[in-house]
Amino acid sequence: MAVVLLLLAGCGSGSGSDSTTATDAGAAAGPAHEGGNAAPEERQGGTGAATDTRVDQRSIIYTGSLQVKVDDVAAAARRAAATATRAGGFVGADQRRSSDADAVAELQLRVPADRFYAVVEELADLGVQQQREINTQDVTEESIDLDARITSQRARVESARRLLERASSISDLVTLENELGRREADLASLEAKKRRLTDLTALSAVTVTLVGPDASIAEEKNEIGFLVGLRGGWKVFLTSMTVLLTVLGAVLPWLLVLGVPLGVLWWLRRRHGKRRPEATPVAPLVTTPPPAAAPPPEGGAPTPVPHTRSSS
Repeated sequence: MAVVLLLLAGCGSGSGSDSTTATDAGAAAGPAHEGGNAAPEERQGGTGAATDTRVDQRSIIYTGSLQVKVDDVAAAARRAAATATRAGGFVGADQRRSSDADAVAELQLRVPADRFYAVVEELADLGVQQQREINTQDVTEESIDLDARITSQRARVESARRLLERASSISDLVTLENELGRREADLASLEAKKRRLTDLTALSAVTVTLVGPDASIAEEKNEIGFLVGLRGGWKVFLTSMTVLLTVLGAVLPWLLVLGVPLGVLWWLRRRHGKRRPEATPVAPLVTTPPPAAAPPPEGGAPTPVPHTRSSS
């Protein structure tokens, strides 16, 4: 068990990086030479091999966009789709607006990289070209790095599988199965990135916008001046009034249902308050002094007067 875990630690120490450990390198050497397929590392790097810098050997992603004014947007869209199909590509997306003279159609085309510029020229000939933008991204180094990492990760997966076959206990089996699953997941992620990169380099993306004769998307973009500002302000004013009237229309039913009864109740309450009689003022209390003591009868004792405590 200790030997297996030691080998596993040596194999897994470099699983998150591009370098390969001695154990994984030895495991990768066997399958690579047995199948006669050890060329990837020899072609991609090393002291005796240099990366091919020719344009036709590099991985380049082409993306382009152009805007063309045409007389018939629907017919021009069909021709654009046919151009992509003839070049070996396809239509990835198709968005259209109305069918009048101000119609607009936007097509996203995927065409082979070697036919990219030819397709762009054919699309520009559909009418009057108004805009064109072409971008390129060289991903040669990224592609080579992915190839090296995939080869290294495959070697790690094979190494973990061989260790799994020699597992002698349940704990070793569980540990090696978890490690193998993690390595296979990393390999699948790298292969998915490679497929995505290959798809972007093999099929270039071209976005063509076809506008009718009355559409003026490109012409109004850079207009400045007093009249342009006045036209923009008038549009904003109309939009604001439309929003205000919309809100008023939404609130008006609630005002009729709740506002009218509440207004009537308020008016009745105010009218009832005006008719209420004024309160009669209360006269102040007048305290009378206590009666004086009656004189005592002759020969008798005086009549006592009850003593009252005055409140302060």
